[in-house]
Amino acid sequence: MADVRAAVTRAHHEEWARIVATLTRRCGDLDLAEEAAAEASATAVERWPAEGVPPNPGAWLTTTAHRKAIDRIRRENKRDGKHQEAQTLWDDPAVPAEPPGAIEDDRLRLLFTCCHPALAMPARVALTLRMVGGLTVPEIARAFLVTETTLGQRITRAKAKIKAARIPYRIPAAEDLPARVTGVLAVLYLVFNEGYLATGPGTDPVRRDLTAEAIRLTRLIRTLLPEDGEAAGLLALMLLAEARRTTRVSASGELVTLDEQDRGSWDTTLIAEGHRLVRERLTAAAAGIAPGRYQILAAINAVHTSARDARDTDWAQILALYDQLLPLDPSPVVALNRAIAVAELDGPEVALASVDRLADRLAGYHAYHATRADLLRRLGRSQESRAAYDRAIDLAGNTAEIAYLTRRRDQLG
Repeated sequence: MADVRAAVTRAHHEEWARIVATLTRRCGDLDLAEEAAAEASATAVERWPAEGVPPNPGAWLTTTAHRKAIDRIRRENKRDGKHQEAQTLWDDPAVPAEPPGAIEDDRLRLLFTCCHPALAMPARVALTLRMVGGLTVPEIARAFLVTETTLGQRITRAKAKIKAARIPYRIPAAEDLPARVTGVLAVLYLVFNEGYLATGPGTDPVRRDLTAEAIRLTRLIRTLLPEDGEAAGLLALMLLAEARRTTRVSASGELVTLDEQDRGSWDTTLIAEGHRLVRERLTAAAAGIAPGRYQILAAINAVHTSARDARDTDWAQILALYDQLLPLDPSPVVALNRAIAVAELDGPEVALASVDRLADRLAGYHAYHATRADLLRRLGRSQESRAAYDRAIDLAGNTAEIAYLTRRRDQLG
C-alpha cells in the first residue's frame, strides 16, 4: 500500500504540469485543466491500490484527466444545449501558429501565460507554482507566509483575470520576449528555490521534480533568448546549486551545510557547465555589459564550487560580489547573506552587529534567526544562541533543516 501511495505521489509530481498544460492548450480553461488533473490524481488514489500501478502512470493520469475534462464539459454544455467544447477535446485541434522560431512546448506556453505582466508579481508566482509546479495551496501559502485563504483567493483572481482579459496561451513574439522574460525568470527562480529547500509539510526536503523542471524551463528560455545575460546567469546559478543536491541531506534526513558537504560527490558535469556560463558573463562584463542579479549570484556560487575544500573559499571575493549585488537588490536577505561573508573575514562580532540591524525586517524569517544563533554560538553566548535556534526551528518549514538546527541547538548543552 505504501508503495502504491508513493507511486501516486511521484506520478502526480512528475506529470502535473504536463497534464495541466496539455488540457489548457486543448480547452483554453485553466480552472478546468486544474480540476481535471486533480480529479485524475484522486481517481488514482482510489483505483491503483486495487488494480495495481499501471505500466505508464503518466499516460494513465493524462488519459483519465482528459476524460474528466470531457465529462465536465458535457455536463455543463448539456445544460446549455451546446456540445462543441467537448468535441474539441476529442479532436485535439491544432494550436494557433507560434511566432517564427518559437519552441513547441505546452509547459512553456503555460509558463508565459501564468507570468503575464497583466498579473501582479505575487499572483504570477502563486499561479505558476500551482499550475506549472504542481504545489498545493498550503505549500505555496507557507512559502509566501500568507494564509491559505489569501493564497487561494490570489490564484482564483489570477485565473479569472486571464480569462476576462483573454490573455493568449502562447509564447510571445520575438520582439516582446525581452520585456516578458524578467518576470518569468523571477518565477522560475522561486520554483527552483522551493524544490531546493522544500517548505511543504510531509514533502521531501529536496524536491528533484521542481528543481529539474525549473532548470528545463530556464534552458528553454535561454534557447529563446541566447543573448540574455540574466537567463544565462539564472541557468548557471541553478546548475551550480543542483550539482550539490545529492550531498545536501544526510542519510538520517538532516541538512548538510556547504562547509560540511562531500565535495568529491558534487556533480562535476553540472559544475563545469555552470562555470562556463559564468565565464561567458564575466567576458561580457569586461566588454562593458553590467551583470544583473542572477549573474552575480551565479558568480558567488562559482567561487564556492571552485574551492576544493571549504577552508580554501575566497571569502574576500564573495564579499566583493555581495557589495556589487546590494545596489541591484537591496533586500534584507542579501544583506543577511553578506553578513555571513563578513563573519568569515572580520569575525562573528562584526557580523552580528550587521545582522542585528536587520531584526525589524527579518523577524519572521527562519534563516535570520539561524544565522544569529550560529554567530552567538561562535561568540560563546550559549543561552542567547539557544533562544535564536528555538525561534529558527519554530519558523523553519523544511524537515532536513529543522533536524540540523535541532542538533546544533542541542550541542549547546
